[in-house]
Amino acid sequence: MPTLDPSAPPPAAVTAAAVWLDGERFVTTGSSGHAVVLDSDRALNSAPGPVEMVLRSLCGCTATDMVIVLRKKRQPFTRIEVSAVAERAPEPPTVLTRIAMRYRVEGDGLDQQAVERAALLSHEKYCSVLAMLRSTATVTYEVSLGRAQAAHS
Repeated sequence: MPTLDPSAPPPAAVTAAAVWLDGERFVTTGSSGHAVVLDSDRALNSAPGPVEMVLRSLCGCTATDMVIVLRKKRQPFTRIEVSAVAERAPEPPTVLTRIAMRYRVEGDGLDQQAVERAALLSHEKYCSVLAMLRSTATVTYEVSLGRAQAAHS
């Protein structure tokens, strides 16, 4: 297997870097060009920590799958919310060991089976973040549907 050289990434590579600011804070950048500050000092809590960002990434990844699959199934969703609660190992490395996820999909005329199938496809096939986390964590999920909420004025 060829060694990855960060100075010359292959065309399909994803890149990332972290530059120390102060304390346990870093500004991170990546191939997208966007910068995000991370703070590993949970007492200071001036920015999200790295593990929280992994969990946020999981929610964003699987929510994206839901949007794509539900659009293909022509489901009339008006809101998709994915949330997660995780437990960490008690000793270093304090990896995520259990993750409980909740999918809340709102819209009028949603097909429960179609929404549940979309979540299943994300978990079993599409979500790359979940595929990586599965090596350390047991992941469970539940799906709930709701009616479209009226817009607030």
